[in-house]
Amino acid sequence: MKRKKNSEAGRWGKPKTKSMSKKKGSRCFSWLCCCCSRRNCAAESDSVNKTGDVQDPETNNENTRGGCQAKSLMAAANDKEKEMENTDKIENKCDPLNEASGTKHSEKNEDSTVHESEIRSLPSATCEKGGIDMDTSGNKNKLSVNITKEDRNQCDEDSKSVLRKLHMQQQKLSPPDRLQTGPPMKKDHETSETDLAHTFLYNNEIPAAKEREESEIEPLIPSMTNVKVNLEKSVPEMKVKCDSLNEPGGTDHTEKNDDIKKLESEFESVLSATYEKGAIDMQMDGNKNKDSGKISDEINMRNQFQRQTKSLYVRLHLQDKLDLTLSLADFLKISPAVEQDHETYEKDLAHTFLQRLMMLDYRARYIPVKQIRAEMSQSQTVPVLEISDTEDNDFDALFSSSVDSDHSKQTHVHPMDVQMAVYHCSDSFLKQNMVTKLSQCQYALPLLVPDPVTMDIECPLWTFRQIIKTWKITQTKDNSNIVTMKNMPIYKAETPMVSFFRLGSLSVSKSQLMNTLINDRHSTFFHRNCPGSTKSHHLMDGVAEIAWYCPAGKPNDNFTDCTAFCNLHGDALLIEKQRDILTEKSSVNVVLLPTLEKGDKSWAVISDLLKSPKPLICLITDNDCGAVQMKEGKYRIGLKDRSQADVSENLKRIIREILSGPHQSFQLETMADVSEIRVDEDDKVCQKGKSAALNIVNLLQGMDVSKIKDQFLPCQGELWHKWCRINKELYHLKGNIEEEKCKKEKELEKIRQDQCTASCSELMKLFNENLSSLPTTEKQYFLKWTQILIDALSTDDLSSILQYYDEKWSEVLDLKKKHDKSDLLKFKQSELEEISNKLQSATFGLEHIFREMGQIYEAHKALNQTDWSKYPELAAELMISGHPMELMDGDAGHVPLTWISSLLDEVIRKLGDQRVFVLSVLGVQSSGKSTMLNAMFGLQFAVSAGRCTKGAFMQLVKVSEEMKKDFQFDYVLVVDTEGLRALELAGNTTLHHDNELATFVVGLGNMTLINIFGENPADMQDVLQIVVQAFMRMKKVKLSPSCVFVHQNVTDIAAAEKNMDGKRRLQEKLDQMTKLAAKEEVCGAECFSDVIAFDVQKDVKYFAQLWEGSPPMAPPNPGYSESIQDLKNFILSKASQSAGMTLSHFKTKIQDLWNALMNEHFVFSFKNTLEIAVYRKLEVQYGNWTWNLRSNMLTIENQLHTRVENGDIDKVEVSFLNKEMSKTYEEIRNNLTTYFEDKREKETLVQWRGRFEQKIKEFHDELVKGAKRKLEEVLQQKKVCKKLDAQKTEFERNLLQKSKELAHQLKDKVKDEEELEKQFKSVWSHWVNELTADTKPIEDIKLEEDQFNVLKELGIEWTYVSESRSSRRYRNISSIGDYSDYVSFTKHQVHCDTSQQSQIKSLAKQYYAQLKKYMTSLQHEDQQLIRSLTENVEAQCINAIKSKPVATRGYSPTYLLEMAKSVKKEVTEFDSKWKYSLKKEFTVDLLLYVFHRADSWLSESHKKYKMNNDAVTYLESKKTQYYNIFRSFCKGSSSAVVFAELICEKLKVSIVKAACNMAAIDLAGEMRSNFPAFNGNRLNLEKHVLKSLAEKKDFDGFITYIHHPRKHVETFIKEEVNKYIFTDHKDKALNILKKNVEDMCKLVSQALFTATDKVKTNGGDIDMWLQQFSSLLKNDLTFETICSQNFSDINNFDFFKEEIEKGLKISNIPPGHEEFREKPHKILIDQLSNCCWVKCPFCSAVCTNTIKDHSPEDHSVLFHRSTSVNGVHYRNSVELCVEFCTTNVSSDRRFYPRGDSEELIPYKLYRTAGKGFEDWSITPDGSNLTYWKWFVSKFRTELENHYKLKFGDRSKILDAWALYTKEQAIQSLDEMYNM
Repeated sequence: MKRKKNSEAGRWGKPKTKSMSKKKGSRCFSWLCCCCSRRNCAAESDSVNKTGDVQDPETNNENTRGGCQAKSLMAAANDKEKEMENTDKIENKCDPLNEASGTKHSEKNEDSTVHESEIRSLPSATCEKGGIDMDTSGNKNKLSVNITKEDRNQCDEDSKSVLRKLHMQQQKLSPPDRLQTGPPMKKDHETSETDLAHTFLYNNEIPAAKEREESEIEPLIPSMTNVKVNLEKSVPEMKVKCDSLNEPGGTDHTEKNDDIKKLESEFESVLSATYEKGAIDMQMDGNKNKDSGKISDEINMRNQFQRQTKSLYVRLHLQDKLDLTLSLADFLKISPAVEQDHETYEKDLAHTFLQRLMMLDYRARYIPVKQIRAEMSQSQTVPVLEISDTEDNDFDALFSSSVDSDHSKQTHVHPMDVQMAVYHCSDSFLKQNMVTKLSQCQYALPLLVPDPVTMDIECPLWTFRQIIKTWKITQTKDNSNIVTMKNMPIYKAETPMVSFFRLGSLSVSKSQLMNTLINDRHSTFFHRNCPGSTKSHHLMDGVAEIAWYCPAGKPNDNFTDCTAFCNLHGDALLIEKQRDILTEKSSVNVVLLPTLEKGDKSWAVISDLLKSPKPLICLITDNDCGAVQMKEGKYRIGLKDRSQADVSENLKRIIREILSGPHQSFQLETMADVSEIRVDEDDKVCQKGKSAALNIVNLLQGMDVSKIKDQFLPCQGELWHKWCRINKELYHLKGNIEEEKCKKEKELEKIRQDQCTASCSELMKLFNENLSSLPTTEKQYFLKWTQILIDALSTDDLSSILQYYDEKWSEVLDLKKKHDKSDLLKFKQSELEEISNKLQSATFGLEHIFREMGQIYEAHKALNQTDWSKYPELAAELMISGHPMELMDGDAGHVPLTWISSLLDEVIRKLGDQRVFVLSVLGVQSSGKSTMLNAMFGLQFAVSAGRCTKGAFMQLVKVSEEMKKDFQFDYVLVVDTEGLRALELAGNTTLHHDNELATFVVGLGNMTLINIFGENPADMQDVLQIVVQAFMRMKKVKLSPSCVFVHQNVTDIAAAEKNMDGKRRLQEKLDQMTKLAAKEEVCGAECFSDVIAFDVQKDVKYFAQLWEGSPPMAPPNPGYSESIQDLKNFILSKASQSAGMTLSHFKTKIQDLWNALMNEHFVFSFKNTLEIAVYRKLEVQYGNWTWNLRSNMLTIENQLHTRVENGDIDKVEVSFLNKEMSKTYEEIRNNLTTYFEDKREKETLVQWRGRFEQKIKEFHDELVKGAKRKLEEVLQQKKVCKKLDAQKTEFERNLLQKSKELAHQLKDKVKDEEELEKQFKSVWSHWVNELTADTKPIEDIKLEEDQFNVLKELGIEWTYVSESRSSRRYRNISSIGDYSDYVSFTKHQVHCDTSQQSQIKSLAKQYYAQLKKYMTSLQHEDQQLIRSLTENVEAQCINAIKSKPVATRGYSPTYLLEMAKSVKKEVTEFDSKWKYSLKKEFTVDLLLYVFHRADSWLSESHKKYKMNNDAVTYLESKKTQYYNIFRSFCKGSSSAVVFAELICEKLKVSIVKAACNMAAIDLAGEMRSNFPAFNGNRLNLEKHVLKSLAEKKDFDGFITYIHHPRKHVETFIKEEVNKYIFTDHKDKALNILKKNVEDMCKLVSQALFTATDKVKTNGGDIDMWLQQFSSLLKNDLTFETICSQNFSDINNFDFFKEEIEKGLKISNIPPGHEEFREKPHKILIDQLSNCCWVKCPFCSAVCTNTIKDHSPEDHSVLFHRSTSVNGVHYRNSVELCVEFCTTNVSSDRRFYPRGDSEELIPYKLYRTAGKGFEDWSITPDGSNLTYWKWFVSKFRTELENHYKLKFGDRSKILDAWALYTKEQAIQSLDEMYNM
């Protein structure tokens, strides 16, 4: 048959029709069908399906459903319809969805030249018994047709032609013909035309390929081209205009012609003559009874379906699995690898599908099939037609419908048939696993499944039980969006459900449309355009699939809440039961259908839906109308000529609108209440398991989840944790070892007894009874149900706790951003800590029950009670069956050796001492370790339920029989671990736990996967260093593992090839760490591979990111599963070279390794020394970069300061400063980039790159802001001085004039210098008073008087003030060691309880004095509180007073009052919250101390203000200058000489000032580069400060340094700078200054020459010269205004220039700091002190990080101190603590974090003590720096007196400390720094 493609095909929603074609010599007739304006959609659909161009998979299997229709007729009709639509005479106006119910509209269109008739209703073609029954009874229309005799003859000829083609021209068929035995029919093969009729009768169907389906109908239709022609000629012209909106309902606009009736009759006779009884019987009266035919059809359809299903199972090699024999065990084993990109044989499809699905490869649906037959293997070649070379033959060949090729080729299995076949053959546990994996792949899941044998409908509710969905809901509250996260089992979720189904055969893919609503980049529902789709499938019709859309809480979410979408496959008209269930359960129903007649079979369904109150959306395939709401809740959308995206958006909008209002919710569990279906959980075995699990879970109902473990699982709580703690102490005994050991063993035994007593909880009894008594399958169900129900129990609580935690964490972050240090922040942080603790308590799962089993067993075993020996046996059975078992308790951080050993003994007893290959995994938290292992081996490690893995779990994976020949072991034992650096565990674990776990895991495995999230190994470097050193120390366990690096989430998978240099550097880094550790351990290892088998070329793997898009709707990345398979193959390849180890060896290895870990605590706190060294170098470099920026900015400031003072600029813009700094800034940035990229340590450096880039930017911006602020202050001061500046010119003119006049008066009269000076002084005061008569002078400030008034106003008694001032006590308030004298203990009596008081009274009288002191002395923590209060108040007040504009606007007493009020407020607030009261003396001393600290600054600032703004002060400063002028005039000097002297005086001041400002920067830079204390990082400065203190042996200096380190360091810097400039390197400093002076003098000489030359050239006067000269120097020197009015007679400018040059020689340069605007020591203090000053909470050692805000890096210091240095003493004692904090944190001692704390915190867990402790890294190095031992011994008496405490028996200073010398102490500083 020849085909012609529809010219309008291609647009979505527009059917692609194909016209009937003819052979040479024949003619073709096109039939048209139109119902009003409605184009017969069924006809269109049939035509489309017939051609095979567009077909929905659920409509493909038409033969089995008996839906065969006359599609070629429809195609012809569609072609003709298109011709009519293209004419100019057609008017077609009809909106079928808006017209009144029941109204029919027929349209007849006339063309003026071509007369065509339309049949009112084309008979529906339905396949019954192999025949097409075209029935239009009761609905016949009349057509006027003029048929000639020639036309009739032509019809007869065409009929005979059809019979000849069917080989039926001379025979009539009868019923017996069907029963005759003949050659067997080849089912599922194509049929030739000659056998078509016979085959049709034999099988009641035509199993031809889709391409041949048109041959079913083609013989039935005569070639009627002539009829068509005559129709065109004879049909009278018609024109029908139909307006559905304006015509009343029920009107039928139909015209029929008698000729058409004749034509119908003749067509009927043709068909009837062709096929009799067994052939096609075309009925036109509609009166034949069809009941018997329908029954026969159903039987035939069922038989045919079962035959096809059986054939499918045979093809998939599943025929022996029909009894549900596929189980999880078949796939949870090591099997041959699945080839990712290779074709698979059909027989292996099922196995390959499941294997790839287990690896989360969503392409498991799209597996290419390899043909078996040899000729099929060559099917890639294109068939060739053999034709003669003529034009006619070419034409025939072009439209030929067949070629000489093998038509028996069988189509491959439909992908969904593979999935459903595997599903039907699987047991319930494999089904559950399979559906869970499908869900993870973001595929739709079977909801209603017809049984392929019984056809009963089943809801597989069990398969949904393990699926957890997470989504975020966005709600608007108070004009802000609140995002709420939900995480729950999907079977519990109540969501809206949108159901989709179709009525009839349609051209539109329903599944494809649904995908656009869920994820338009992923085929959630399989559709016809998916790879591998075929024209027929057998197991999907009647299946309802469900998928959930989970929003991400983003604005572009399709829907705002989790929404279920259900897809009913097949024609919903024929699937009534499923249709009714879904329409009942749905929130919204969406129906795809064609335009319907009222009598259509689908009309009743639509009518019911329209009457239903439930929202309905009708998608009409042959209508081009837009989205319209017909009435409330009822919508329609036309699909014709509409793009898919357009329809999808309309649909989303309507669904969102519906769901925004009240709607019905859907919950999976409610499906169990539907009576028409069967639920898989109704199975008796499943119900028994569920019942047993419910008995357990019912015990927990209504309980707070965080309390469950305490009540029902008491053995693993505090008792077990205490046992672990004491057990570890056995390896760290102190004091009398034997006595201590015996004591601890008794404690352990007591704990075991308590555990035995508490071990009889009802929960554990029930659990163990069920494990012991239930059969295997019921036991599996029981465990699954227990896990499911427990997870469901805790999920809600976990979600709410996590949500609450997130809210509180956000509040804390907001407070931190605001730098809020109030009690509110502390309160919020404490709340956060409580929630964190509750979260840990609420974590409850099946693993905790097994942990309890282990503890019960261990307790009874320890007491030699053997009646609990069944526990290991029960656990062993589960482990053998593939259940993961806990190896290390993640909460206690302990391995229960007795339990694990007995468990493995039982496994050995049951399996034999099998060999296992141990594969462990290590990585940071949430890096995908468990997901990777689950995907690789199909395991069941927990990756959901709101929890991450804790501790370590082990699971056995069997090696399949076919693979055992390749390996020397029988099982792979996989060890999964909790993540390192678990942020949420920060309150419950330390670095110690991570290090312990890392060493344990790496040492345990034959191979360890080191999982890194990303490509940077620096994150794992510290762990690797610990592991290297630990292995060297554990020789006795003879570890020899290998490791593989897995870099997950690598965006560019080609990085494996591009990162060869990275691999080399990784190798070098590991080798460096090995050598470093070898020095410590005296080991000969030279490289990393000496310790661990490692090949950097092979053992580094790269993984693609897990998700293909953004969760929660993203499917797994196929590249991820490919990486999983590649890694698995690599692991197995390496494993094949290993003999593994026996289970007994594995058991022994656990014991040996754990015991080794118990002995080596210090290993797990090994600090990454390589990283420290790299960071130190980086700090030095950072200091160089910041200094370059600072020195450049200081130079720019100098230049701009000069210009401001000269009035050249009146505004400073940030943009201008940025521009000036840009060159240097860019150089620094380039240097930084080079440093990070070119350094050998770049892999380590990369972790800090972003932070340092940001810090450099922040530093630059801060410099710019600071410079702008300082320059604006100068501008402000300039504006304030504007009045005085305006007066200066007048002052100068008058003083010059008066000096000149006085000189003339006294000329030749006074010869003596003294008399001359006397005469000048006698008139000077008069001149000043005369000039300033109208100006009010600025008075000096009286600070002491103002302070008295302020104290009086605050109500302070003068006696307290007088006493403090006279004794000068207040000056030491910040440095005293004991504040007890300032405290009144009467607020809460003494700080001891009643029992203590009674104990005190009973003690002997001789101890009264000591007891009295104890009762009235402060605890160390309280001392620190008062000291902190003093420091904070001082800092706040000094900063506040320095912010006042004293230098620009003058001093005001209110400044002191504000400061005093602030002090009193702080003290009052502190006092109100403290348990004791501060005496009035404290407030007075603190006020006086703050006044004292502010005095010098206020005086200096006011002096500066007075100098700049007081006219008298200004004139007095010019007295010497004008005396010199007066004297020169007296000596008879000319105006040129006098004026030259005046200019020189001013120039000298400016030159020296400019030179000093430049020298300050130069000197600071010189010391920054060459002075040892200043040329390194912060740590280097600290070392030199300590050296200086030791050299001076100044105890007071030590105390200042200990309590006020910054103040002392700044003093140290100032002293060292002064010493450098004025003593040690005085000449060098002077030379720098002289050079600057010379440079400035050269500038002045050049300006003199230029100005003089220009004036001479232009004939100018002195005013012109002065203006030129000033302008040349305005950018370099400040040049005061000079009045030239009195020197207008100067005309010899060369002489004038010479006089200036002669007087400009500067011989004396001032030696002091007075001329430095920015003092050198101040510059260096700003540079070196802008670092971290946080003190260790134990010993007050200062953090030595060079960067001030170095978060997230912890605070750290290389050398800690004895805590006695800080005055730490034992609580309720006067004994100082002598221990170093570095020793304490390696011990098991505890401390009180605050003075009012009653809870002791272990030193090892010091980070959990809260603020001040959590961000400190204190390494237990054990070095105990010699320096501080020397100090404590040297200044023992001074320390006791300072703190009023004593060194006692518990804090005895060792005799060895007294032997240390000062030199040894200083040497230890160098040794420590160089480590």
